[in-house]
Amino acid sequence: MSAIPSPLSHPIDTSKPHPARVYDWFLGGKDNYPVDEELGLQIVSLEPQTKYCAQHNRWFMQRATRRLAGEEGIRQFLDIGTGIPTEPNLHRIAQSAAPEARVVYVDNDPIVLAHAEALLRGTPEGATEFLQVDAREPDKILEQAEGVLDFTQPIALSLIALLHFISDDDGAYDVVERLVSALAPGSHLVLSQMAGDVDPERTRQAVEMYKAGGVTLVPRARTEVERFFEGLELVGPGIAWLPDWHPELGVDEVRNGTPVPLYAGVGRKP
Repeated sequence: MSAIPSPLSHPIDTSKPHPARVYDWFLGGKDNYPVDEELGLQIVSLEPQTKYCAQHNRWFMQRATRRLAGEEGIRQFLDIGTGIPTEPNLHRIAQSAAPEARVVYVDNDPIVLAHAEALLRGTPEGATEFLQVDAREPDKILEQAEGVLDFTQPIALSLIALLHFISDDDGAYDVVERLVSALAPGSHLVLSQMAGDVDPERTRQAVEMYKAGGVTLVPRARTEVERFFEGLELVGPGIAWLPDWHPELGVDEVRNGTPVPLYAGVGRKP
């Protein structure tokens, strides 16, 4: 695989937490800094099941990718807000079903890029590339991804645990609309989003903790999540809690029955 641009163009900022590195800490990873761990510990003190919820995000990505690469025959994937690589990664699942699958990962954190170059190795038949671009720059993402993906053919657009870090003022809905508008019919939007209509007081405290760390957190209600799928055909069971989206597709998932306050959905572009 290759990566664009060089990590030297965006130095790693360890003075404040980054969502990708905090997420890595939630998953038990080692590619984070004390500032990321500090915020992670605060969130876990507020919601002890946060690490479990983060794992459910990974499981949802895996199930959705199996469904799209297998049953739907999707051969191209655009994963924005990739995060630090954690096995099995999206391209492993897609290319195990279809070795010719082409995958483009996008993230704005240079530490993600550094690890992506070392870990995201795809099949010879397919392609696995990484772009260092901010998710709020959809035109730049599309322009660079065109070197790998054929936008005249269906693409799975994956926005896992991303949109709750983009506010409405920063154009969360506009970003999704722009990206989906560039996709061919038969493409799919895959996303998960922190719920904003469960335990309002705890949610408010989480927002304040992230804000104190310099990170925007935007939980959304179910109706707000549905807006991301306007013009798309929701795949059953529609907008669901993470654990309830096609659990039969899970592999090696260890569940404890704890509620997971994140929404999941997959929509098809007609």
